[in-house]
Amino acid sequence: MNEFEIIERYLTLDSRKRKDVIKGVGDDCALLKVPRGQRLAVSMDTLIGDVHFMSDANATDIAHKAVAVNLSDLAAAGAEPAWITLALSLPEFNQQWLEDFSRGLKRITEYFGVQIVGGDTTRGPLSITIQAHGFVPENVFHKRSTANPGDLICVTGELGDAALGLLVAKNELQVTPSTASELLKKYQTPYPRIAAGIALRGRATAVIDISDGLLADVNHISQQSEVGALLRYERIPFSKAALEVKDDELRRRAALTGGDDYELVFTVNEDELDAAQNALETVGTQCIPIGRLTGKPGVRMLHHKQEIELEQLGYTHF
Repeated sequence: MNEFEIIERYLTLDSRKRKDVIKGVGDDCALLKVPRGQRLAVSMDTLIGDVHFMSDANATDIAHKAVAVNLSDLAAAGAEPAWITLALSLPEFNQQWLEDFSRGLKRITEYFGVQIVGGDTTRGPLSITIQAHGFVPENVFHKRSTANPGDLICVTGELGDAALGLLVAKNELQVTPSTASELLKKYQTPYPRIAAGIALRGRATAVIDISDGLLADVNHISQQSEVGALLRYERIPFSKAALEVKDDELRRRAALTGGDDYELVFTVNEDELDAAQNALETVGTQCIPIGRLTGKPGVRMLHHKQEIELEQLGYTHF
């Protein structure tokens, strides 16, 4: 089966077409329409086999995660997702793998109302590059560089499950079957906080999604806003599944530096905290204060008034 047959059979999804797609897959370029009064938000990520996902994982889950991590960037921007383009590199033609991958693509794109409007396929090491496009109203785009000293640092949910799930997938962590299932779900099929990002429009002073690890991503806000950050470890939210892991140090590393959670960490003026909590509650999302921005540069972590030494902030490729 050649490149164009693969695209037509497995990547041109038979799903509801968006009205803002004038011409999608099938030509050299897509022709798209940005609604009046909106700005186009664009983000792109590449996922490599055995780096961002296990190459032998279910292809349905691989497709889900590839789309989800890109939509999570739109969530951090406060954008509503609209379109994606997909570049897929495969070592060989595998019909069952492509059928499963296509099923995962269809499931998550339909869930978020997103349409695939173009892309490419090539032969090579397994990798997936997705560019996500979304809409955000003028003047409400979330940045990393607009936080202020005194702002509270909050997260939208429990941390560490994905990193622990990776250890389960690699057979490096032994837990009960039910706990393993919960942790693997968070690692393999995260759901981006799109509704939360939209709910935070006009309320958050800075937002980022947690992909490289809580400390690393808070540090991005700290550096770009030229502020410091003081986090309280005792306020970090853990899921019931994470608390089943008895190794406290392992659980701490997973929550602080493990990454892949795709929750949002955001800053908010203390006077706006109640409004942010109420807005997030309406979309079924938590608003958990875990620290405060300061005037002292750098990221610090306290545990019951004792400072924790931070040897590593999070994942880096190089």
